Amino acid sequence: MNPTTDTFIRAELISFARDPGDGDTPEPGSFEHYGDGLLWLKGQHIHAVGHFNELLPSLPENSDVLDYRDKLIMPGFIDTHVHYVQLDIIASYGRQLLDWLNDYTFPEECRFANHAHAEALSNAFLDEMLRAGTTTAQVFGSSHPGSVDAFFSACQKRQLRMLVGKVLMDRNAPEGLLDGTTGIADNERLIEDWHGKQRLGYSVTPRFAPTSTKTQMDAAGALLRNDPSLWLQTHLAENSGELDWVAELFPGSRDYLAVYEEAGLVGPRSTFAHGIHLDNDMRKRLAGRGANIAFCPSSNLFLGSGLFDREAANETGMAFTYASDIGAGTDLSGFGTLKAAYQVGQLRGQPLTAWQGFYGLTKGNARALSLDSHIGQLAPTLEADFVVIDPQATSLLKRRINHCTTLGERLFALMMLADDRAIYETWAGGICQHHRDN
Repeated sequence: MNPTTDTFIRAELISFARDPGDGDTPEPGSFEHYGDGLLWLKGQHIHAVGHFNELLPSLPENSDVLDYRDKLIMPGFIDTHVHYVQLDIIASYGRQLLDWLNDYTFPEECRFANHAHAEALSNAFLDEMLRAGTTTAQVFGSSHPGSVDAFFSACQKRQLRMLVGKVLMDRNAPEGLLDGTTGIADNERLIEDWHGKQRLGYSVTPRFAPTSTKTQMDAAGALLRNDPSLWLQTHLAENSGELDWVAELFPGSRDYLAVYEEAGLVGPRSTFAHGIHLDNDMRKRLAGRGANIAFCPSSNLFLGSGLFDREAANETGMAFTYASDIGAGTDLSGFGTLKAAYQVGQLRGQPLTAWQGFYGLTKGNARALSLDSHIGQLAPTLEADFVVIDPQATSLLKRRINHCTTLGERLFALMMLADDRAIYETWAGGICQHHRDN
């Protein structure tokens, strides 16, 4: 796209500048809302945001304006933990975590040794992700370096901002997935080829402690020390059986988190998926290092892993983000993730407001990933990644929205009733990447 090309969109706009707090009413100044707004793009970036009537005199003469006054625009959704290589095993019946890995995940990921398969799945996953309104994700590949090359290549062609990593695993998995002799060298090559190129970033990705030796995890920590701009993603304390296994494999470590700490894997760019079975000491240690837990509610419910404790996270200052965790997760849609997060919260007596949910899915997730200087908000100079939502997308949603009297009610109705049918368009890098068929 020409970096000086102007695009003008008239619509209702909402965007969060900071955490709105946990109250039923958002804290003053935490968000901006324009009932009749104008989003002015210049190339890949946002040039101006404001009330339509106030910005109209500034528009070049004879400007074409996209009229979306019956739509709602907010920043593109961000997914902090997802496995693109598990797209085809979503909704596989009847297992908890460790059996799920052996019965479904590992056999499926073996298919990614085939580069043509990796290319096809990369594009299929991105199509589905954009259909759901997600513009950025932190993504697991398989242990095959070609799975990451294929995914980065597909993202680069679409000019997406994306974090991806090759899974590191050198034990306790099928032979075809083990990478003991080449795993770190493959990472070094992938980092050189892709990290920081256009809108792409590399996440060092040990699957989880049981499938990596201490030697491999120490080497992963060395990668992070050599380049602090890298990200780190792995799993932590998802399932009680997993905790017992880690204790057996690492008897010298004080707890599960310590295994990662000792390898130098815990820092401000580290995302640990799940974090259900943590104590407050571990939460405080994560908080002290600026790491975040990816809260994956639909996955946690589907696998019966447990209920994430948002209140304990807040009390200890531990950052957490919102994620789909496909394929154990059951919905790529950010709406689906927030709906499940609300239900988990209700079971814990910790209801999630729509203010908190949509902040988390946009600005909050961007901030936790150190991407908030690029995405997560409708603000001048930031990248033009946003979603156009149709509140009238289904008859039931339309009926409920028309019954609402406040913005908070409308956002909550979207959080509970909307799905990919409500995504009218998804824009990334100033380009419309998805347009609903009808």
